[in-house]
Order: sequence, then C-alpha cells, then structure tokens
Amino acid sequence: DANMTERFDCHYCKESLFGKKYILREDSPYCVNCYENLFSNTCEECKKPIGADCKDLSYKDRHWHETCFHCFQCKNSLVDKPFAAKEEHLLCTDCYSNEYSSKCNECKKTIMPGTRKMEYKGNSWHETCFICYRCQQPIGTKSFIPKDNQNFCVPCYEKQFAMQCVQCKKAITTGGVTYREQPWHKECFVCTGCKKQLSGQRFTSRDEFAYCLSCFCNLYAKKCAGCTNPISGLGGTKYISFEERQWHNDCFNCKKCSLSLVGRGFLTERDDILCPECGKDI
Repeated sequence: DANMTERFDCHYCKESLFGKKYILREDSPYCVNCYENLFSNTCEECKKPIGADCKDLSYKDRHWHETCFHCFQCKNSLVDKPFAAKEEHLLCTDCYSNEYSSKCNECKKTIMPGTRKMEYKGNSWHETCFICYRCQQPIGTKSFIPKDNQNFCVPCYEKQFAMQCVQCKKAITTGGVTYREQPWHKECFVCTGCKKQLSGQRFTSRDEFAYCLSCFCNLYAKKCAGCTNPISGLGGTKYISFEERQWHNDCFNCKKCSLSLVGRGFLTERDDILCPECGKDI
C-alpha cells in the first residue's frame, strides 16, 4: 500500500513519528517536544511550560497548571470555584472578603464582592441594611438626611425634627420666618388685613396680629385733620396734636393763605386753623 510507505514526520523537526506520541495542531502533527516548545503556555505560578499532557487553565490571557491554580492567600484550589483578582493575584471569595471587602455599618458583616452596597462618608452598608432609623424601610436611591449618626428618609426627618408652622401646622423645611419666637412658613406669614406676605416687608402688630403698614394705618392710625389720610407715627413721622385733632406737619397750614403754622401761633375758627394775620378779622 502506497500510504504505508509514506513518511509520517513531525511538522517542525521532521523526525519520524512512527510509534511515538504526537499532537495534532491545525491538521499538522508535532512531536511532544516540539509542540511544548512551540505552543505551550508558561504557568503564572511555577513559571514552567504547561505540557501537552496537562490541563491548561486560563484567565485574562494568563495560564496556570491545574495544580498551580490556587488562592494566593490560603493556597486552596480555585478550580471550578468562584474567585476574585486583586493586583495580579487570584483570591478565593473568603480571602478576598477578609482582605478587601468593606464591613456593613449596620449588621457588621462583610459586604461580599459583587453585592449591591450603599456608601456615604466612608461608611458602607448592604443595600437592605441602609434603612431609615424611624420607619425602618430601606432608603435605596431616595433622598435622605443624616442626623446624630442616624439616617432618615425625608418624610420621617420632617415628622421628627422639622419645625412646624404655627399657622398651617406643616413642617418648615426651608427658610421659615420667626415671629414672636414662633416659626412660620414665609407664605403663611401674611397681613391679617389684606393677606399679603409680610416676609421682607415692614409691618407692625396690634393685639398679637401682624399687619402691613397700609392696613395698620387704615385700621388704627389717627387721621390727619388736614388731608384725612392716616398718620402712622411709624418711622418717626412728625405730627402735631391739638385738642383731640392731629395733623401731618406738612398739613398744619393756615386755611386761608396756606402758610405753615408749625412752631407759630395760630387761631382756630370752628374746624379751621388760621395764622394771626388771616384771623385778625374773625
């Protein structure tokens, strides 16, 4: 038979492979020696070639003998087991957790690699352990407010700590107003008369009720006998008082010649005031 006489040689060194162990690679036969020299990977652990008769275990372009594939720390085999890589070293999950995982601030147990966790100011929690101190519900991705080393969801924080508005009894979470040592929402602190917001405005009070200047003057201020507008007396407004009547300084003028009578002598004729010159003829 022609085939029986055909040579069967190593593809690389051309030595005859009759009666020898060989390895096929891409349809070409190689003697064991050539195959290992040409194609063997070097083991990361023992730095020796991984021979053709050995199992080659690989991870991220790195290779190990099966017997060399073990935890860097405890040396237990990692074959068919979960592992983690840290700074070129492979570690079993237990060693990795002890070495690198954070502890949960709540239950004090290890937060395993790959587990969802919450982090805040250098502390870590299992996602299910990061709960509101008041309602004990997981906070998850919702907003929270830390206070005295405890974390609160916003509704619970408001119920427990926020000041309550005297007017509407609801929590004041931002920028309230203090009046008579009591807290109010800006929008609740309004004039008793016209209901306009008083925050940032000048106002006054009467019988514990707050009023804007306009309402207060209309309700309580003395009226000027000259122009009939209120005399507020606020902000140092000067006025003149005479026998139950009041005048703005600018309104205290002679009825006939309009001369200002502030600081001068004057005469009265019924409801009018007159300068001495105009009053001569009375």
